[in-house]
Amino acid sequence: MTQPVPEALKRFIWDIQSMVELADSDREILMIGQDLMTRLLAAGNWLPGIFAQAEGAPWRQYQLYADGMERFCVVATVLAAGAHMPLCQEPVWEIFGVLRGGISRQRFALEGGAPPAPRAPARLLGAGTVETFSPKGGDGLSIINASGSEPAIAIHVYGGEIGGLARKAVTPDGREEAFTTVYANPPTAPAYDILTIQTQIVD
Repeated sequence: MTQPVPEALKRFIWDIQSMVELADSDREILMIGQDLMTRLLAAGNWLPGIFAQAEGAPWRQYQLYADGMERFCVVATVLAAGAHMPLCQEPVWEIFGVLRGGISRQRFALEGGAPPAPRAPARLLGAGTVETFSPKGGDGLSIINASGSEPAIAIHVYGGEIGGLARKAVTPDGREEAFTTVYANPPTAPAYDILTIQTQIVD
């Protein structure tokens, strides 16, 4: 049985879809999207529990919304205490918000098998904080749960179907590995789609 769409998420997805259709540039998408993400994070405890489980793994990613044209997707990342995701080359724009906990994010240059080179200091982002990312020259992002005792949850909007994009992951010594996002959605909780967000939005 498909999970009912939380009202705050339904409105957010609807607004993101409209923005992607109408915006003139990626820069405009990121500017408007940052405000939309801030409102979503402030909406309270809306994330269904089935999308908030690490289930004994260091991290899990859940697809919350699948756009039929693959122009964007909405994803929840659950990081166990102290866990981090692979440092990956990011090919599309991203709107990133911290829903729970604290997450350290840092941008790296990933060049030709060399160790990742920081482009800027790491930033500690608390709940409610939003950042955007625009791809440049194959850069990547590190995402680390800043707490050694509590899980953290982030919400992403990616400028494409990130689950269908093969990316390059880079280890601290510069070794390259193939990486593809595999969503952790159980069969009873598939991603929402256009049909599930077209129902009435209640103010």
